[in-house]
Amino acid sequence: MTMPENGRAPSASWPVPEELRLALLAALSSNPAHVPAMTYAEFLDWADEDTLAEWVDGKVIATSPANRRHQELVGFLYGLLDAYAKTHDLGIVLPAPFQMHLSTSGREPDVLFVARAHQDRVKTTRIEGPADLVVEVVSPESRGRDRGDKFYEYQSGGVREYWLIDPDTRHADFHQLDGAGVYQIVPPASQGIYRSPVLEGFQLRLSWLWRVSLPSINEAMLAIDGPAYAARMIADLKDGGYLP
Repeated sequence: MTMPENGRAPSASWPVPEELRLALLAALSSNPAHVPAMTYAEFLDWADEDTLAEWVDGKVIATSPANRRHQELVGFLYGLLDAYAKTHDLGIVLPAPFQMHLSTSGREPDVLFVARAHQDRVKTTRIEGPADLVVEVVSPESRGRDRGDKFYEYQSGGVREYWLIDPDTRHADFHQLDGAGVYQIVPPASQGIYRSPVLEGFQLRLSWLWRVSLPSINEAMLAIDGPAYAARMIADLKDGGYLP
């Protein structure tokens, strides 16, 4: 299989089943000798929103579909971070798939946060430059990549805070950039509570992540930031005409 001369992805009418298309992507990614080098712009032009792939050093890296628990955790963390960021007008929270373009890679973190001061980095289809906070929910397929390549890419790219959440081992690592631009691991405080410096005042209770049934966003937000969250909810209800 060769790339079209214009570097564009096959259209949605390409008569190949999606399963085969993903298999072809995986085969190409596992055999770099047969993968033509692409610029990041060519990758964006070629890949569509359904393509499970990332761009690293000019190569296409295929990724696998996520399992249910992975998606539940991503949904919970996205919803919680988004609710907190909106309550305090701190910035934008986005879930995958959304590209973060660094100097040598175009990754799709599970969840990312961009502070208000860096909103100029957020484009229509990607972030140009580092997010302030990146969350990766680890799976068996992604464990080496999340703890290896991505760790160093995010560190050198300037991602200020990097969370690794592993539901299989029930372990979470929280990395923060120090003054020299090197990640330092920061353990949770007492009672398994992690406090984020990027999202000031935010607290994550690790016990929530390992529950069979994850808490609702309302339950978690009321525990983290009850008065401010309740005030925001009341204001929203008034704006919607549900309260006088």
